[in-house]
Amino acid sequence: MSWFVVNRLWQGAIVVVSVVIVVFVLTRLIGDPVRVMLPLEATPEQRAVFEQQLGLDRPILEQFVTYVRDVAVLDFGESLWQRRPVLEIIVERAPATILLTFSAIALAVALAIPLGVVAALRPEGLVDRVVVIVSLLGLSIPQFWLGLLLIVLFSLTLGWLPTSGSGGVEHLVLPALTLALPAMTRLVMVVRSTMIDELNAQYVKVLRAKGLRPWRVVGVHALRNSAVPILTIAGWELIRTLSGYTVVVETVFAWPGLGLTAIQAIERQDLILLQAIVFVTALSVVVLNLLLDVLFKAIDPRIEMSAK
Repeated sequence: MSWFVVNRLWQGAIVVVSVVIVVFVLTRLIGDPVRVMLPLEATPEQRAVFEQQLGLDRPILEQFVTYVRDVAVLDFGESLWQRRPVLEIIVERAPATILLTFSAIALAVALAIPLGVVAALRPEGLVDRVVVIVSLLGLSIPQFWLGLLLIVLFSLTLGWLPTSGSGGVEHLVLPALTLALPAMTRLVMVVRSTMIDELNAQYVKVLRAKGLRPWRVVGVHALRNSAVPILTIAGWELIRTLSGYTVVVETVFAWPGLGLTAIQAIERQDLILLQAIVFVTALSVVVLNLLLDVLFKAIDPRIEMSAK
């Protein structure tokens, strides 16, 4: 286990360093913060002073070394847009993204497991066909379209839920549902497939022959043996949602998380804030990936470790 953790930490460090390099290069190639922040009538002298304040007048290698050194101690500087420390903005907005992401994945898992199990009990039956068709339909709808449809139905037509913003639980329902439905459809297919394999396994036939109650065979033995692939896909959905899908949903619903803040930073060409959000997101994905790998090994020791 220890070699595996060390190997995964090393791989994660490589990913984080690669992200730092790519983000630094891209943010130096796009936009001009001096032009954005200063008025059009700014003189060359004023531009020179502002570039000196941002450190943009230094050689590019010196800028990169300074950037890496500051990132290592979580000193991301001051936002060009909000004129306050970037770390303060991230700490303020991150809880909203975390709440939205975990709520969506929890909802997806809670819906996918019973639907997948019910579909697997009678493969090719009516319920199974309906579940498969609905799952394929859910996979084909873009998330921004799904979000707009939910707003039209539940907010504008029925008036049950707010269209956007944050506040109480009622503000969380539609964005969480928009994130959860595509993840749920993929999870349903995995649960259905793994449960069909387990229910056709020899040990299940033996348990049934011994007279074990059907709900115990399905709900305890077969479902427990399906836990690893289901958790693997659920973890993958969690990482995928956190690393990018929240950007679309937070923008549609004006949810004040890191995704919406990243879009606003791009609009205002706030390169310092954008760099910090991308770095924090990449670091979160690496750490989450490591924790999930260790969790899967703890659940099923038969999983092979690539670091051996």
